[in-house]
Amino acid sequence: MSVTLPSLNLADWVQTRDAIHQYARIMGKIRGFYMPKAKHWWHITLTVNTHGLTTTPFPVNGRNLEMQLDLTSHQLSIYSDSGWHCSIPLKGNSAAGMRQQITQLLATQGIDLDEQPLSAFDDENILTYAADAADDFRRALSWIDVVFRTFRGSLRQETSPVQLFPHHLDIAMNWFSGRLVSGVDPNDEENADEQMNFGFVSGDASIDEAYFYVTAYPMPENWSTLALPEGAYWHSEGWIGAILPYARLLEANDPQVMLLEFLQQVQGHGAALMNSRS
Repeated sequence: MSVTLPSLNLADWVQTRDAIHQYARIMGKIRGFYMPKAKHWWHITLTVNTHGLTTTPFPVNGRNLEMQLDLTSHQLSIYSDSGWHCSIPLKGNSAAGMRQQITQLLATQGIDLDEQPLSAFDDENILTYAADAADDFRRALSWIDVVFRTFRGSLRQETSPVQLFPHHLDIAMNWFSGRLVSGVDPNDEENADEQMNFGFVSGDASIDEAYFYVTAYPMPENWSTLALPEGAYWHSEGWIGAILPYARLLEANDPQVMLLEFLQQVQGHGAALMNSRS
């Protein structure tokens, strides 16, 4: 069944997006500091849920905590395995204020967070936060998460979880060919695996609108020769990847079919090129 997706025109909600980005970064820094290390930096990521974004449970000083960026009630909520929980409003807050409130509230429960991961969050300027825009983003993320999981389920080889990287606020997943990159130390977990990356970002310095992307590492010869579906294109300024603007989905009769066909077509192209050089 087709869905009606929110527009996500960045100019209309960029300040709210930036506020969500700051709050997500705070959560990611805390999770990344305490969560046991995982390959490819997967220990720093957040997961989409029905209310927004969650850290999933992570250990802190003998306790398990979970933090949720709730874009329905517009609060950052903290849950403890003891049954305790608290919530902090997103509207009318600052990065420094959020850091201080999280630290102080956890201290009341005997949980003293290390200051190191949060030291950079010292900006006391109040962040602009519009609830309607945040909920639109939540609905888009929830839909994209399901489509990416559907795509992931069609792939035979190893894949990463579908997850959100707070530093760029992109929801993404990796596909691995199963081959090591020639000339790279096989113990270099970040660079040794031949792979493709599939993601979505709401707009950034390279492309000022919401878009889906596919990149390949190492980039194979003839990577950008594939004829892409109408509306998609190859980006080549600063980095090379296949791009499908999110706005194209708003015009589609079935956005899920359009997105899946884009992902599957580019993945098949990249996998074939990688296989040909093995």
